[in-house]
Amino acid sequence: MNVWLQIAVGFVAMGVVMSLLWLYQARRGDAGVVDVAWGMGVGLLTVFFAASASQGDVTRRLLIATLAMVWSLRLSGYIFRRLQRLPEDGRYQTLKESWGSRAQVRLFGFYQIQAFWSVLFALPMLIASRNPEPAMQWYDYVGIGIWAIALIGESIADLQLSRFRNDPTTPGKVCRDGLWRYSRHPNYFFEWIHWWAYVAFAVGAPWGWLTLFGPAFMLFFLLKVTGVPPTEAQAVKSRGDAYREYQRTTSVFFPWPPNEGTPA
Repeated sequence: MNVWLQIAVGFVAMGVVMSLLWLYQARRGDAGVVDVAWGMGVGLLTVFFAASASQGDVTRRLLIATLAMVWSLRLSGYIFRRLQRLPEDGRYQTLKESWGSRAQVRLFGFYQIQAFWSVLFALPMLIASRNPEPAMQWYDYVGIGIWAIALIGESIADLQLSRFRNDPTTPGKVCRDGLWRYSRHPNYFFEWIHWWAYVAFAVGAPWGWLTLFGPAFMLFFLLKVTGVPPTEAQAVKSRGDAYREYQRTTSVFFPWPPNEGTPA
């Protein structure tokens, strides 16, 4: 299938899916389902892109589709389980309060933007899948290694945070367990690392350098848009001075030993 047709089909499919999920969240009253759909959408788009590519080594395409789906299932599954246990994420509560009577209209637009970003972030996988070089070159093993480190690191960070949240003695406190001692967002850090895997898989692919925009855009979004800013605003709102002290002593993103003297 032509690459532009693949992308067009991806946009239409994700737009429809997000429209249906918007209807679902309006009835359920929890906008957080979009976080489940975003990650799963990227994984499913990767499978579609890899299966429908008109060029690219078959083994590498299968490898990329498998790794992307494992990543998306783990991420979306973790978020889905959290949605079942916890009330609506404070970020979405704040958005709906600020939007007032137009909240659902603006949420529809928000969901469609997420559909757009799902396709955008699946493009590095599309480019890597179209790499015509024979599979299992040195850079393929590098990609597998990066992917494994990212998945293990993010899984550990999520597990440590879940244990902290499930401890009845921790309300109002800040998680500093394990990886959270060295970064305020170790889960986001390893999520960012994950996108470098597809840069490695794309070595030698036509337009392979474009995959660098994957980790670049992800870093921008995590640090400036949908990741750190709303998460930290909600954390300060719910934990106050305890979280401000955490901000003062702990690196915001890249893991680093705590600094007790000056702001992080």
